[in-house]
Amino acid sequence: MPASIATALDSPSATIALLQSSSLTTVVQQDIERAILAGEYAPGSKLVEATLAERMGVSRGPVREAFRMLEEAGLVRNEKNRGVFVRDIPIDEAVEIFDLRAAMDELVGRQLAKNITAEQLKEVKALVDLMERAVKSGDTREYHLANLKFHDRLVEMAGNRKLTSIYRKLIKELALFRRLNLADGWLMPVSVGEHRQIVKAIASGDEELAGRAMFEHVMDSKERTIENDLRRQSRSTSTATATSNLREYRAR
Repeated sequence: MPASIATALDSPSATIALLQSSSLTTVVQQDIERAILAGEYAPGSKLVEATLAERMGVSRGPVREAFRMLEEAGLVRNEKNRGVFVRDIPIDEAVEIFDLRAAMDELVGRQLAKNITAEQLKEVKALVDLMERAVKSGDTREYHLANLKFHDRLVEMAGNRKLTSIYRKLIKELALFRRLNLADGWLMPVSVGEHRQIVKAIASGDEELAGRAMFEHVMDSKERTIENDLRRQSRSTSTATATSNLREYRAR
């Protein structure tokens, strides 16, 4: 099963452990993936096979195979006669991912309201506590990682391995949309409040309430993403064009 994005971002030192249990190609693939998700290779940038092979101290074969795996995962694109590039997810594709994720999270919320254990509930409450500490210290990176882990653990706790695998792939693709809503620190308290409501709804055992809390949280994130993108467009396009794009995204 694919590793969570939070693990990928927060564990650049895991290479030795990987070498003990994985093939060289897998180690190369996961190291490149970590760098992409951490923003070390920006969307649209070219990945040079020879350069990566030299930097990692391997032959070109494992790097070439890693590129194939990353393309299947939706993180890079291979352009004939041009090379391999980090994918740049456009706003319309990001919106589609949000819609699909909202439906998946609603299912997760309903499932957890029925089946979450006391120990699991304690774990997710601790992650929200971690988010609140990050809010107080103004640490956006720590908040982002805790946020990713919170949602990943909820999906994992639901016990559907296929759903978890698909969810992680979608989240990694969404990470390529390098316009994090939480880059503006004022949004973190709003977000952490939504997470508290999710935990409360799940703990209540009310399936409909829990499913709705998770669904609405994702849709609110989608709306913030659209509005952020609109503000960026307004700096380089006319207000009429930006407003038209906003209406188009919301109609999807």
